[in-house]
Amino acid sequence: MEIRWDVFLIIVGAAIVTFIPRVVPLMVLSRIELPEWGMRWLNYVPISVMAALISQEILVHDGKLSSLTDNIQLVAAIPTFLIAIKTRSLLVTVLSGVIFFMFLRWVFTWV
Repeated sequence: MEIRWDVFLIIVGAAIVTFIPRVVPLMVLSRIELPEWGMRWLNYVPISVMAALISQEILVHDGKLSSLTDNIQLVAAIPTFLIAIKTRSLLVTVLSGVIFFMFLRWVFTWV
């Protein structure tokens, strides 16, 4: 098998480009003690990113805002969201979401 140097350099470059934005902030922030308000602000980043990813997947279908009547994912997301609030467990939330979605897909194939 022949090694193509252009492909190898693209892979190395992509690795460096993805490595630098992850490691540099970690190295800088590990040496600095952030104020309390900064730590509180950083606690909201993961849930904000997750909410943005999930809401786009659930609420938008074919480039249009979808409604409850034609969106099984949105119908399954409502009880899953309530379970997430109640249990605060990622495992229980994911399992309940999958189960709700599977159940709704099964029900609507019979209708």
